[in-house]
Amino acid sequence: MPSPFPGMDPYLEHPDFWQETHNRLIVAIADSIMPQIRPKYEIAIDKRIYEITDPDSKSNGDSLLVGIPDVAIKRQSNSPDVPTRSVATVTIALPTTVKVPIPEKIKQTYLEVREMATKQVVTAIEILSPVNKRNGEGRMTYLKKRQSILGSLTNLVEIDLLRSWEPMPVLNSSIQSDYRVLVSRSHRRPLAELYAFNLRDSLPVFPLPLREEDVEPIVNLPELFAGIYDRAGYDYRIGYDREPVPPLSEENLVWAQELGARNRIAR
Repeated sequence: MPSPFPGMDPYLEHPDFWQETHNRLIVAIADSIMPQIRPKYEIAIDKRIYEITDPDSKSNGDSLLVGIPDVAIKRQSNSPDVPTRSVATVTIALPTTVKVPIPEKIKQTYLEVREMATKQVVTAIEILSPVNKRNGEGRMTYLKKRQSILGSLTNLVEIDLLRSWEPMPVLNSSIQSDYRVLVSRSHRRPLAELYAFNLRDSLPVFPLPLREEDVEPIVNLPELFAGIYDRAGYDYRIGYDREPVPPLSEENLVWAQELGARNRIAR
């Protein structure tokens, strides 16, 4: 059964589903593009690791939206057992159990289209995750990589399917949208194409930039998402009677729950 939503399903932004959706979309894009670009190009799934120490994000609840659970720590009583035998003149202070900040290692996959003959990266394809968007070390690390690509001969495709946090910067644009896809061709910079769309809109279909002389393959996000949704069995795994995380506006929540109710009836 297809998703009840016409475009992006906001329930897939929940940390219980986002990492899986991200990984499935990476593979789906790679599989759909490969027949269109061979034999001149190859497409590789690569990985980067973020190491983040951010105790404030855990205390204010952001760790939930990162999609990575907190490190499991065995809870201990604030009044642990201590030996009762002591010298009469000595007072033993009872310690309090606390947490100390430890680095989190976050693995994130992305795609590179490479020229077969030279192995040179022609196009980088990024699907943003919370670690890229929320303020902190992860965002700064990603912005440095992004700026490096934008200053090179490599094309960039940046897919943002998360409503939370600030979108990636673009100049001279006051466009506000829930989601966006940026297509930046190296030979047209600083100009780029921005596909901005909202919760009630369809996902975009867009061409993938390669070399100027090449025919550009098509990335059909609606078709790819339909396949992911079906193969993952999201129609029966998602509880559409619950409020999405992150939350929707009151108007969009009513609309989303109406669509979810139709999904339950049809099922």
